[in-house]
Amino acid sequence: MTFSIAARCARTGQFGVAVTSSSPAVAARCAYVRAGVGAACSQNITDPRLGAHLLDQLAGGASAASAIHGTAHAEAHLPHIPYRQLTAVGVVGPGAAYSGAHTLGKHAEAVGPDAVAAGNLLADPGVPRAILDAFAADPAAPLARRLLDALGAGAAAGGEEGPVRSAGLLVAAEVPWPVTDLRVDWTDGDPIAELAALWKLWEPQEQPYVQRALAPGEAPSFGVPGDA
Repeated sequence: MTFSIAARCARTGQFGVAVTSSSPAVAARCAYVRAGVGAACSQNITDPRLGAHLLDQLAGGASAASAIHGTAHAEAHLPHIPYRQLTAVGVVGPGAAYSGAHTLGKHAEAVGPDAVAAGNLLADPGVPRAILDAFAADPAAPLARRLLDALGAGAAAGGEEGPVRSAGLLVAAEVPWPVTDLRVDWTDGDPIAELAALWKLWEPQEQPYVQRALAPGEAPSFGVPGDA
């Protein structure tokens, strides 16, 4: 029902996730980032506790592979692990992934030096590799744009068995909240294209909103009284 990428920008230190699914509001349940720590996805019959668990382990100094292994073997307090599909990437080292024995349908994973992609109920097992290849194509581009390009490449490589209905983009940078948190929670159209349009709107405003939080007296105005 889902395919995703969790990634690190080697140039900026940012972390991000892009995810799409046939289920509603996929990013609200599956995408996790933490500034200076990492990015993770918990998908396939989702348990949202697992994303936070992965990030906590990364924050404690675990590698992505160790965080995935530790989570996948934490059956005592995180049950039903064989139903889950997990990915993670930390500050250093390659990403890592886990697909439990009960992962749905045709599923696959691909791991790169700065990113990891995974999917379930896929039309083609090559989808995660296509995602990572697209992500690696333009390392000088903003992380959010690379993630969106990667998600689009996954769809072009076959995507899910059925139509996707939701998508999300989450990016963590230098502050403790996500600097980008964009979602298409349900659409009968193309959620990846709609998410890309949201990013185009948001991109020039991303840093001004950070500045508003940190130094409101110096932040630019968007000219709308009482705007956020």
